Amino acid sequence: MERGKCSAKLVALLGFLLLVCSAIASAETHVVGDSKGWGFSVSYDSWSSGKSFAAGDTLVFNYVAGVHNAVAVTASEYRSCKVRSAADAAATASGTAKFDLKKGVNYFICGVPGHCAAGMKLRVVAN
Repeated sequence: MERGKCSAKLVALLGFLLLVCSAIASAETHVVGDSKGWGFSVSYDSWSSGKSFAAGDTLVFNYVAGVHNAVAVTASEYRSCKVRSAADAAATASGTAKFDLKKGVNYFICGVPGHCAAGMKLRVVAN
């Protein structure tokens, strides 16, 4: 009888590991703005519409270093186009920023003054 319990636990453990591995393997990487990147030339509402996003997916923002940045923000910051601190914006000024999506609504803006108001903002819902 002990051997049967051990086998059942082993099967359950293997099933769990397969589930975790398939979830990790199914995470996707999305390059924001595709080949145009993160800048003024893309409508990010249009870019995101029709795409499916899931928790664990990665968004990659490619932009001109020193000209733009990408900052994950709250809903309030997204609406107001204001970053909570200059340090948050400076941390992503390298030319590429990557963010893993959390389940639910995720908000991103360019923290350079005036850029968010000019359209450099993105709202993504991850299932």
